[in-house]
Amino acid sequence: MKTRSLGTLQVPAIGFGAMVLSPGVYGDIDDARAEAALKAALDSGAAHVDTSDAYGTNGHNERLVGRAIKGRRDEVVVATKFGLAIPEGEPSRSQPVGYAFKELRVNAHPALVRGYAERSLRNLDTDVIDLYYAHYPDPGVPIEDTVGAMADLVKDGLINHVGLSNVTAAQLGAAHAVHPVTAVQNEWSMWRPVDADLLAAARELGVGIVAWSPLGTGFLTGTVQSLEDGDFRHNAPRFSADNLAANNDRYAPIRALAAQLSISPAQLALAWLLHQDEHVVTIPGSRTPAHILENLLAADLTLHPDTLARVDEALTKLDIVGATLL
Repeated sequence: MKTRSLGTLQVPAIGFGAMVLSPGVYGDIDDARAEAALKAALDSGAAHVDTSDAYGTNGHNERLVGRAIKGRRDEVVVATKFGLAIPEGEPSRSQPVGYAFKELRVNAHPALVRGYAERSLRNLDTDVIDLYYAHYPDPGVPIEDTVGAMADLVKDGLINHVGLSNVTAAQLGAAHAVHPVTAVQNEWSMWRPVDADLLAAARELGVGIVAWSPLGTGFLTGTVQSLEDGDFRHNAPRFSADNLAANNDRYAPIRALAAQLSISPAQLALAWLLHQDEHVVTIPGSRTPAHILENLLAADLTLHPDTLARVDEALTKLDIVGATLL
């Protein structure tokens, strides 16, 4: 697997987003299947695994990752996040979102940061977190205060690198002035462009970009025609029955181009994203080993400038129906 730099951290160009491996995301799943998917990802070179203390119940996703990396910890860049799985009795603040549930509840107060990290270390069964993110900025706490507490974790050896997720350019700049930020993780795909100001700030500061949902929560695979019961995407307006059908029609030119290139729509989506900036990496998730390998092969694709121009032209004509998370 080709590697890229996020600040001073080297990671695979395509890693693995583990959120899909907890029940209630894309429907039910058992741990045996989830662990097989993680093993396939690691064995195929996706040795940058992204999780969060909020994925699954009671740290389920982190504990799953912890079991998968046991005995091969030195091979893996482990990333996790904090701020949504708030300890009982602690207050929370509203982060508005575009999904049906309208908001997430956040607490990234500096007094809680060390406890979050220590809990994740136990879940992951490891001594250090390679890349630790504030999952969302806390509307009630200056980002500088949150990052100041994260800087103390670096100093004490609990984490190696500071990351931020779902932030603005201004928040990234303010945080980076307190402690170097290694990576900023934001939604970015053919389904959702990255904020231009955030990308410019990351480039100026030497901060890497980790693109979450690089396959549009599975839509860009070209295989999603309907959702099963228990699928988290029922909360997403873009996946309502009418919107999903309309969006599938609108993305037909992208699927047709992938067919002309003899690659899958997912491979085209990932390769296109990697061509946008030399310091962007992706973390697609899947439960199926064959799909995981298919995704990872996109790291070796070189798209001709004419192909990139055709994609960009097609994307400018799209009128996507429905909101995304943010």
